[in-house]
Amino acid sequence: MLIRKLTAGIGAAGLAAGLAVTAAGTAQAAVPDKWGFAFVDKPAVAGIPDLAHQAGSWPVPLHAHSTPGAPGQVTVRFPHLASKAGVVHVTAVNSGPVWCQAQKWGPSGLDELVTVRCFKAGGVPVFSQFTVAFTTSTKGPFPAGRAYGYVHFQPGPGIVASFNSAGGANTVTAGPTGVWTVKMPGLGSTVPLGGIQVTAVDPAGPAKCEVHAWGWSGSGQAFQVRCFNGGSTPLKTGWTLTYQRKRAITGTQPKLFAYTFDNKPLMAGPYAPAPAGINFSSQGGINLVRSAGTGLRLVQFPRVGALPDTVLVTPFHVGPGFCNLLTLWATSAGAPGVTVRDVACYTAAGVLKSQPSMITYTSSH
Repeated sequence: MLIRKLTAGIGAAGLAAGLAVTAAGTAQAAVPDKWGFAFVDKPAVAGIPDLAHQAGSWPVPLHAHSTPGAPGQVTVRFPHLASKAGVVHVTAVNSGPVWCQAQKWGPSGLDELVTVRCFKAGGVPVFSQFTVAFTTSTKGPFPAGRAYGYVHFQPGPGIVASFNSAGGANTVTAGPTGVWTVKMPGLGSTVPLGGIQVTAVDPAGPAKCEVHAWGWSGSGQAFQVRCFNGGSTPLKTGWTLTYQRKRAITGTQPKLFAYTFDNKPLMAGPYAPAPAGINFSSQGGINLVRSAGTGLRLVQFPRVGALPDTVLVTPFHVGPGFCNLLTLWATSAGAPGVTVRDVACYTAAGVLKSQPSMITYTSSH
């Protein structure tokens, strides 16, 4: 399996890389301090994003708001989530070859402002629908069997924000240009368990990031992040990485959430990704993936559907390519389930190509 083939490579990358940056003093958390997500359905118009696909720890009846800026740029205001830490993840929702990245985020009074910018293949800015999630955690501990960790890394300062539910100090080790190794001690497993999301963070220009490799052991998890510019050139940029195991991507513990790793993108399916630890459903459903054409994957998360909800996608070992959501997912409340139609993956030039990806779903319920 692809992840097994990459495990040895990530160890070698870690040994060969340069100075490691450590996030010391990381605390534990039973639930995140603050969290929120939104689907920005009208990116070029200021207003309140789709109410059926936004939720957060803010008080009722407040809502998230979005405001367009430069071409392709949108700032999302999450009410009462102000924080100087935390992480952001973003996924484009577009029928064409478009990706979105975080540019910056930070507090503004009681609120958290998250600025996102989207680009089409080649690095040209374009307004696009997207999903965005913000969360921050500081205290704990976690129940046994569950794990959660994140890192926000920026060249120069290094680790800007970090969390590890086992209390370990996450580290980032720089390798060649555009390559970093992340280690999360204390979140170990002897088999692959959990899901991963990565998002590029660059305030200046187009940037794309991926999970290039994943290694695991009893002592912790290790990941290799690779980033590129709008084309195929490796890029020294910022990024966020979140690891989830039996927790939602926001760090919460809702009743309804799921994640999967489409590690056999050439399989017509439907198939259930294996081993079971990478294909999790909080309600015991069997998540299924099938082909919808070259570069297109239909994903079904049974038993977990309930609004408001969100979906995020991260490419795995695709190089300078990228993945997005072709359109808004369908949530069925009668026979609870979610259909993602489709996850779309592209080359750097914007050509559809069947590639591995990691998909995570969460409801606020």
